[in-house]
Amino acid sequence: MGKKVVVKIKELTKANGISLRELSRISNVRKASLSELANGKRESISFSHIEKIAAALNIQDIREIIDLVDAEEPEQDIAQA
Repeated sequence: MGKKVVVKIKELTKANGISLRELSRISNVRKASLSELANGKRESISFSHIEKIAAALNIQDIREIIDLVDAEEPEQDIAQA
């Protein structure tokens, strides 16, 4: 089983009592980008976005923003098996 990097946007907004819109405003990262990260629709994040989010939320440890987890195996389509 492989590993996957997860960006913890939902956890950050909840822990800080702010919305994605507010995080976007204070970090200067587009709300659409934050939403895609929060919903697992985006597979990459730039270092500059990590830096902006960290600065906006006064985060000193990158592990508060990203995590490395076990990747789930893709489900096989039974019809194709």
